[in-house]
Amino acid sequence: RLILELQDDESGETLLIDWAGKVERICEAAPNIHVVNYLASQLAQLGSNGNRVDQKATNFAMGFVDAMEPRDPAELLLCTQMAATHQAVMGRGGRLNHVDTIQQQDSAERALNKLMRTYTTQMETLKRYRSKGQQLVRVERVTVEEGAQAIVGSVQHGGGGNEKT
Repeated sequence: RLILELQDDESGETLLIDWAGKVERICEAAPNIHVVNYLASQLAQLGSNGNRVDQKATNFAMGFVDAMEPRDPAELLLCTQMAATHQAVMGRGGRLNHVDTIQQQDSAERALNKLMRTYTTQMETLKRYRSKGQQLVRVERVTVEEGAQAIVGSVQHGGGGNEKT
């Protein structure tokens, strides 16, 4: 368990983050505890009611980062951004449900759409980063005609190419 006590500079409010997830996993992904502390303070600024610091929203975001199991600093930062994007998506979704005019609806809808596309891009980026560029090719069906031969497995061609001897 990690308990962070953060002071909001604007309001003077103290925020207690009681992070009950697998703290060691996050600390292993971060280069040092100062990174963890600063990420927590950044997430605290998101809040759920405008600029107000919100302990529940902050603990959710920290829990999200923990649940994504970041393996290194790059993944830790990306997962933190994903948590922020998710909170923004949910906030815009709530706003879309409470609009009064068509103009407000269009604005909220555009923002929500952009944020949702951003989140999808972040997920794809994390997936690509974790796979280290490896691609999987799955063959659905192979037909070998009578009298033909098939090789199953990895095929490597020898060097030499077009060299004349």
